[in-house]
Amino acid sequence: MENSAEKSPEKSSEWIQIKVTCPSERLDEVSAVMSMVNNSLMIEDYSDVERELDGVYGDLIDKELLEKDRTVSSVSVFIPAEKSPAESVSFINDRLSALGADTKTELIGVKEEDWADSWKQYYKPIKTGNKIVIVPVWEKYEKKDGEIVVLMDPGMAFGTGTHETTRLCASMLEKYVKPGCRMLDVGCGSGILAICASKLGAASAFACDIDPVSVRIAGENARINGADNVKCATSDLMRGVEIVDNGYDIIAANIVADVIIRMAPDVGRYLAKDGVLIVSGIISERAEETTAALERAGYGVEREESENGWYCAALVRKSGKDA
Repeated sequence: MENSAEKSPEKSSEWIQIKVTCPSERLDEVSAVMSMVNNSLMIEDYSDVERELDGVYGDLIDKELLEKDRTVSSVSVFIPAEKSPAESVSFINDRLSALGADTKTELIGVKEEDWADSWKQYYKPIKTGNKIVIVPVWEKYEKKDGEIVVLMDPGMAFGTGTHETTRLCASMLEKYVKPGCRMLDVGCGSGILAICASKLGAASAFACDIDPVSVRIAGENARINGADNVKCATSDLMRGVEIVDNGYDIIAANIVADVIIRMAPDVGRYLAKDGVLIVSGIISERAEETTAALERAGYGVEREESENGWYCAALVRKSGKDA
């Protein structure tokens, strides 16, 4: 039945609706992703119409309601019209791709051709950590002493540097990237983290994503930045990742809690013995659950940071553990 976790905003010209349609059995997973954008959800789920009403009020139910497809559900969030929906849409699609969910994303209240380019007016140079400055390719920026400039044209891939999870991960990279190290970016989106690692001195970075569009965009951004040591490839989580001798010194996964938990047992095959695993894309409420799964897999939290309800952690192998 149609319901809302909280009262949805009045639909008017002041709001933009992002609606994701999915198989009813994936509704909980999709709702979890959508709640990362906004906790006020409008859910349309007709799978339990007959069960809830138990045939008692059958004659009183609107025929249109009874004819709804009960195998399909949808979840919507509403964002203010003055904010660009591009980052939210790419964030949602990126995480749904990681979950392998068969979904359709729609924007209601704005034409796609309008927001595809107009959102750029909201995207300005952003400093993350102490050194890195993310600069849109269409913006002029005068580099200051000590800064590392990363040019970015995210297209429809997630990763502009405006989202808390990206900023947290980039800040962590500043702390852990050492000259000559090797880095793996799982769920790379626009390629922003792999490129940051390259600019910070990594010898090589392997950026992978389940979405071929993201992989293409990541490759284009690597070229824009002259990051020839960034290799981009399509991969379903760790499957398809290039294995290197002695493992990667840094693995970054800015995805979503459920996916990080799922990949935890496999990380050890790719991480160097003294390597660092950086995870984010985790809402604070699920931080404990996620780190607990990683601890069971043989890792301990070395450093953790939070911003506006988002959590990021750097983990290392526990002493005596060969995860």
